[in-house]
Amino acid sequence: MRPGAWRPRTWVLVLAAVFAVLQLANVTGRDTPDTKNYLSYALSLRGDSKREAAAATIDYVCAGRASLAHRAQNVHVVRFHRPDPAPVVREKCGADEWRVVERRLRAGQTGGHTVPYMPERFMRIFEARPGYPVFLLPFVSVFGVVWGVWAASVVIAVAGGLLVFLVLRSLRLPPALCLTGQGLYYVLPVGTTAMRPMTEGLMLALTLAAVWGCALVLGGRRTRAGLVLIGGSLAALFTVKHSQALFLGVCLAAAGTLIAVRRWRRGRPPGRGVLAVAATGLAATVLTVLLAQLLGYPSTADSVQDLLTHHFARPDRADPWPEFFQLQGNFWTEWLRRQLWQPLFLAALAAGAWGAARRPAFGVFLAAAAFTGILTQAGHPDINIWGERLIVLAWLLPVVGVPLLLDAVLRRPVALPAQGHSERAHSMR
Repeated sequence: MRPGAWRPRTWVLVLAAVFAVLQLANVTGRDTPDTKNYLSYALSLRGDSKREAAAATIDYVCAGRASLAHRAQNVHVVRFHRPDPAPVVREKCGADEWRVVERRLRAGQTGGHTVPYMPERFMRIFEARPGYPVFLLPFVSVFGVVWGVWAASVVIAVAGGLLVFLVLRSLRLPPALCLTGQGLYYVLPVGTTAMRPMTEGLMLALTLAAVWGCALVLGGRRTRAGLVLIGGSLAALFTVKHSQALFLGVCLAAAGTLIAVRRWRRGRPPGRGVLAVAATGLAATVLTVLLAQLLGYPSTADSVQDLLTHHFARPDRADPWPEFFQLQGNFWTEWLRRQLWQPLFLAALAAGAWGAARRPAFGVFLAAAAFTGILTQAGHPDINIWGERLIVLAWLLPVVGVPLLLDAVLRRPVALPAQGHSERAHSMR
């Protein structure tokens, strides 16, 4: 069969497979400080003891650090010819990690599913996020820790790209532009972040599933399926990171209300689908707040104290809010300065917003979902967090919006010159 005759779904799978193969270049070294908390949680669910989970987690983390140290020295212009630092790095890393864990275990910090790498109050944050460890569990059980974590990350990242394709197909874009959106997801920071063994990959995928649900509802033919998809995504998000479920619920409710009010002012009916999405978002918001309180999950005040006390390593602030808002202003000033220095993100957001505006109702819901990235970053204004991963959900706006913009440009009719002008031009040749 000629390549041009391949069906769109074949190209979807080819694109996903190419992305997956490329990820073999970095099987280890993708972890962050949060990774060991989620991984130890998954190993605990498998039945490992605290020390067994700690041993497997520390081996994984330290192997990643050793690999990064080896690669860094190989390209260092002065030290590239020196002995491999990986064994020393790995040994020191293991000793440092075990020293902390053993001290906390002897002190009686043995509760919960996670290994006590940090104070108990800080670890409660991760105890309230079982979604990603549960997803990780079958992968590490079947493939082992190293390849299991890698395979889980590939599945999550690939799924995000597939969901982008499905969202755009639901909006009736040509297959080529749907593939463009899938490709953008893989090559922009969303794909890189989704491959990190953290909650962000699942958050991106579930948020995209909710956006897909919005597209189905607005299409008018699969309203019930779309609402089930939105509700299911919000429920799953609660288990992954309940603050994201709260933010997305609030934003979807606000977006639906905004669309309904705008239509009402123009003398148009708001639309049952729009009202249904808004009601689903509102219900999710209320349920998230109630369930979080019922389960004793960390509150907004706990999050602010965690930020200002450097993960509870210092005494709580008696009145944290003035400091928090001062830091908020400082953060966004510095963030904007850095973005203006390298304005790719701002340009991508502008292009995505322009494309989203071509589909007004859906575009508002898309922008609302992307805005949860801004809210997540505002909730934790730490400029030193790796790769701006907290704001990564905002990249969904250009990932989906740019293909919408390209579709609008390609569908624009070409203006032909007037007949008189054409005849005069011909006579001058």
